[in-house]
Amino acid sequence: MQHITAPELANWLADTAKNPPVLLDVREPWEHETCHIPGVVLMPMQSIPARQQELDPDASIVCICHHGARSMQVANFLERQGFTQVINLTGGVHAWAQSVDTAMPTY
Repeated sequence: MQHITAPELANWLADTAKNPPVLLDVREPWEHETCHIPGVVLMPMQSIPARQQELDPDASIVCICHHGARSMQVANFLERQGFTQVINLTGGVHAWAQSVDTAMPTY
């Protein structure tokens, strides 16, 4: 599994020459309502096994949670299912709020 920092992800998203990744937010709906990175696909962790067919196994997928632990578990699961470009956001949405979007609410 690959890892990406919040600033690295921000640079990737800002680079129009690169294909953007799927931003897979695996947190719960209430967490997503509190704060989220624009453009995420909300798919709570527990729903991933039933909904994985909604994801392209060849797409770059950045898994996101609060601090990075749940997203790492989801990334590992997706890799075991044959997904080839799975990336975990180190530090999660909290790291994004601290280093990229400092106006974003935290919890």
